[in-house]
Amino acid sequence: METTSRVGTQAPAAEGGQPLPSARRTVDGYLLAPFPWYGLDEAFTGPRWLMQVGMAADGAVEHGSIGHGDEPSVRNEGTEDKEKFAVVVTVAGNPARRTADGTGLLEATSVSSAAWLAGVGLLSFTWPGQMDHTLRDDWLEQQTETAWVLADDLAGDDWSTLSLPVDGVPTPFHYRESEFGWVLAGSTQEGVHVGAYGRGMSAYGLGFAVIKDITTYAA
Repeated sequence: METTSRVGTQAPAAEGGQPLPSARRTVDGYLLAPFPWYGLDEAFTGPRWLMQVGMAADGAVEHGSIGHGDEPSVRNEGTEDKEKFAVVVTVAGNPARRTADGTGLLEATSVSSAAWLAGVGLLSFTWPGQMDHTLRDDWLEQQTETAWVLADDLAGDDWSTLSLPVDGVPTPFHYRESEFGWVLAGSTQEGVHVGAYGRGMSAYGLGFAVIKDITTYAA
């Protein structure tokens, strides 16, 4: 996970930390994935939009994110109570393997991979009040490491278990809440791991399903 999950987890950012629209919108990377993408199921009728994909060192698509609801800005006092969004992260179920050039090892992905990516995703749209740009960089680095520690201990007290439908099948997820929003992660029968994060939308009523045609999500 150290090698695969930290490559391309975020789109190029504009000033203030928001991913650039051009980085969010391209569908090309999604089409290269050898695994199915997940989003919220048909019970969700709001806007859906592409975010970004992440690639391993050998160029293989490892994970990607699909947004639902309001397109979030970095949290501040003016938006934190208004934006309602949920982002679904799909992570390829890969075993540990050598890089294409044989010089390194790509670690296996797991539910913890999905939990970490979801936790970092939520942080990318979080800006604690009364904090300037310089302090936020330090805060974000610290919180990112905390998200890693939490994701590596899914059996810990910080997580509870939540059952949600995946392709219509009740599926257990690891779930936690914080002052910034909520994060959850689990695995699917399709052999991929699914993480999600959000704010303003309750996680308890969500369901997930394979996206039949990812091109319909492109702007």
